[in-house]
Amino acid sequence: MYINSLFALSDFDVALGVIHFAAAGESPFLREHKQAFAAYSIDKGKGILGRLAQEERVESARKKAARLFCVTCVEIGFVANVAEGIAILSESIAWKVGDNVCVDSMDFPSVVLPFRTRQNSYVELRVAKGDDPCRLAKIVDKNTRVIALSSVSYLTGERHDLEFARKLADTSEALLVVDFTQSAGVIPTRAAIADFAFSACYKFLLGCTGVAIAYWNRDRQPHWAPNTAGWYSVELPPRPDYQICAPLKIGAARFSRGNVSYPSIYVLDRALDYLSGVSDDAISVHVSALADAFLAGLDRLNITIMTPRDSNRRGPSICFSSYEAKDLVHRLGGRSVIAYNGGERVRFSFHGYNNSNDVEMALEILREEWRG
Repeated sequence: MYINSLFALSDFDVALGVIHFAAAGESPFLREHKQAFAAYSIDKGKGILGRLAQEERVESARKKAARLFCVTCVEIGFVANVAEGIAILSESIAWKVGDNVCVDSMDFPSVVLPFRTRQNSYVELRVAKGDDPCRLAKIVDKNTRVIALSSVSYLTGERHDLEFARKLADTSEALLVVDFTQSAGVIPTRAAIADFAFSACYKFLLGCTGVAIAYWNRDRQPHWAPNTAGWYSVELPPRPDYQICAPLKIGAARFSRGNVSYPSIYVLDRALDYLSGVSDDAISVHVSALADAFLAGLDRLNITIMTPRDSNRRGPSICFSSYEAKDLVHRLGGRSVIAYNGGERVRFSFHGYNNSNDVEMALEILREEWRG
């Protein structure tokens, strides 16, 4: 069955004839984002009226991100990137000797490293290894304070069972922290399963670097507060008295200590509009069907994959090992097939602008370039 594109590739800044399978690393840029930058440029020159317009755009993007995450608007904030958001969270926890944090060996550094700080060097970092879907259960105990993981592994494309992770966290009263970067925009996102959640915006969300979405589950963690603040994260009077501690903003806006990246917000606001033209369920079905077709082609080429075959256990990417991953991706790029490498593996990720022709052409070129 032929699979049509959901988005027109002509909507993106991609050269004619290029097949783009790298959204999990860097998605192509929407052409209309040039208008977003132009709108920001105009607003920036309007003084205080322009600043009000910028803040209106922040609120617009906040509402759209809340719809994407299926949560309330007040629970959504913005940080510069996922690493910053998780670091703010980590710094806010009253760690005790004997505490541990549980992570997965296949997770991205931004999810793990913020918990390895000098201030909490006595906190044990436990790492689950292997491919058993229940592997985290082997390392969680009554002293676990945080379970941190990505919804989908950047390295293998494995999709984690967040329902299982939630139950696991509840057994030890641990925080569940989820990075949705490798799934938001192509797989329905139900962020409320987590205590805190984040997502970069320059991948499947079709935005750019400079801003990431931060979610605070106020029902589960009603008393959370960051350890540090800035003028943007508090409710300041016209002339603040610095001897008095200003109250933090009510919702997740307290994640932003200073100005957010307004240009990135303008881009995100348009990107979320664009994605809303097709339901996330439809995009999810679309990328899963393309991944099935790609998997069948890899089987014909006798290429062994790292990604689980079960569609319920994989995200929008298919990964396979290669001793020459970097060179292979370079050669594919020279033939107008854009994939991603890193960690001695090649990653093909699928989005709404891909179709059956893309898959077939990529497989044919991969067959000619594959060396092992």
